Amino acid sequence: MDGDTPEALGLLVRDIGEAGVAEMAGSPGLAAAVDQHVASLREELGHPGEKELMRYLRRFAEDAFRRGWWPEDTHDWEFVRIVAVCWMLRRTG
Repeated sequence: MDGDTPEALGLLVRDIGEAGVAEMAGSPGLAAAVDQHVASLREELGHPGEKELMRYLRRFAEDAFRRGWWPEDTHDWEFVRIVAVCWMLRRTG
């Protein structure tokens, strides 16, 4: 990975999260899927703070991109997971 990758990854994840959280308002299906991911994350992580969520999000996104994932479908598992973490981050602030 080059030096620009973490910043580019951060911007992309931020954009995915913001777009997904905004889309939840008009998409009950996406909102329900995000809610399920939030429940799963709380089972896995407890009630994490901002620092723990950011660490999880970075590892998750890096792994997804290494596997070849790219955000093309706003209802695929990875997209919804990123949105769920971003939604949780909004609740910790």
